[in-house]
Amino acid sequence: MDAFSDLIRGVRAHGSLFGSSTLSPPWALHFVDGAPLTLCTVLTGSGWIVPEHRPPEPLRARETIVVRGPGTFTFVDEVGTRAEPIACGEHCATPEQGGTRHRRGWHDDGGDDRGGDVGNGDAGDGGGGDGATTLIVGAYPVRGEISRRLLDALPVVLRVDAGGTADPVLDHLAAEVAVDTPGQQVVLDRLLDWMLVCTLREWFDRPGGEPPAWWAAQRDPVVGHALRLLHAEPAAPWTVAALAERTGVSRSTLAKRFADLVGEPPLTYLTRWRMTLAADLLVEREAATVADVARTVGYSDPFGFSAAFKRVRGINPSDFRRTATIPSLE
Repeated sequence: MDAFSDLIRGVRAHGSLFGSSTLSPPWALHFVDGAPLTLCTVLTGSGWIVPEHRPPEPLRARETIVVRGPGTFTFVDEVGTRAEPIACGEHCATPEQGGTRHRRGWHDDGGDDRGGDVGNGDAGDGGGGDGATTLIVGAYPVRGEISRRLLDALPVVLRVDAGGTADPVLDHLAAEVAVDTPGQQVVLDRLLDWMLVCTLREWFDRPGGEPPAWWAAQRDPVVGHALRLLHAEPAAPWTVAALAERTGVSRSTLAKRFADLVGEPPLTYLTRWRMTLAADLLVEREAATVADVARTVGYSDPFGFSAAFKRVRGINPSDFRRTATIPSLE
């Protein structure tokens, strides 16, 4: 298990809002839900993403933009468009509730006017009519403290140009939204997951970028190996000596290299990661005692665990559990 896989595991398209809209200008779709992450890409045509309190971002064919909530954003044909904004959220995306052509895993053939059109192109050809723009959007619920660490590494708006590893995924998306077949939502969910992973990989690896320390450190043969061990076995009784032995270097080499690349000593990283895991377990496993959670993340002594949790999180485990809400960033 690598660090990125661990952090993104709570960012899943299961139950996400998925939409495919073919739009003819003018248009203005206001995405009002403020989802933790929203991925937008266009198969054909172009438009502008206008985030709340941020400058507009052009979105051209096969480019992708990811917007981090809780702010809302609008997708428009041009900046200053004359179109009246249409509020798009969960309700307007559900066919039974008669929304616009922004649907949850549902194919609009362009001839059905239920709920009012946002364009007059043909959404059934996967490519749009003349001059039309075909938008693909997926809004992700994000669960728990683990995935919060991934969100904290992202800007409010990030873009990835066309021509990268996500292009084959776009081809599959275009084919899938052009038909209505059993199991379509499951396929779309998995394609969106694939698309998001490809997009974030490319953004972290972009020339001149500043990815989080853990991302770059994963490429190092020593520190990357150590990170994989800590994420695969977080409850193991790790010491710097044990970790150095497993990675095949001396304790001093591992300690210096890890601190230089990750920005903190290995056991400090491990403690913070254990407390992140524990925070989610405290909320998700209501029947588990604090002692149960402590053992799960590698502490035989619940008092030692509670002290570490308060030191890292600023609150003791019992109070955290009482004050925590649904384990989601929606």
